[in-house]
Amino acid sequence: MADHIILASQSEIRAQLLRNAGIEFEVVPARMDEAAILDALLVEGASPRDIADTLAELKAAKISSKRPEALVIGCDQVLDLSGEILMKPAEPEDAKTQLHKMRGTTHKLLSAVVLYQAGKPLWRHIGQVRLSMHDVSDAWLDDYIARNWDSIRNSVGAYKLEEEGVRLFSRVEGDYFTVLGLPLLDLLSYLRLRGTIPS
Repeated sequence: MADHIILASQSEIRAQLLRNAGIEFEVVPARMDEAAILDALLVEGASPRDIADTLAELKAAKISSKRPEALVIGCDQVLDLSGEILMKPAEPEDAKTQLHKMRGTTHKLLSAVVLYQAGKPLWRHIGQVRLSMHDVSDAWLDDYIARNWDSIRNSVGAYKLEEEGVRLFSRVEGDYFTVLGLPLLDLLSYLRLRGTIPS
């Protein structure tokens, strides 16, 4: 089965993960007002898991409606801090606020992936990872944000585990790829079962 795969995401790390796995695909980001959708979901009382799943599905559905022949991968990631949703920081001060809330605590990252074809959902998965953060000092956090702002501004929770952000953590329970925003092993298993990639 020669599916043409589209990644409906502008995340470079997700694209790199797929490239590294030897997957051929096209990148077609799904442009939408995620903040407005998130606000609506929060008003409805949606859980962090449902929010991640809904955002991933909306991205896949949007691109699939335009490219029905393709197998479209939609993704989203939500940070759940004891029920509070944290998103990408808009400014360094937002990053500081988020990291202050998280230090000395454990939070969850929920990474959703939804596959669509011909405008219909085929498969979905939500990976979950628990991350415990050191109770780092104000001074270290300020320096960390200043050194890494250009990179962490595009990450929920204002850190990247694959970069200096790893120093924030004392424990990570779960799949590394899920931390990076794509439950890659589960996705590859589905593509193998489907016959999209050889087994």
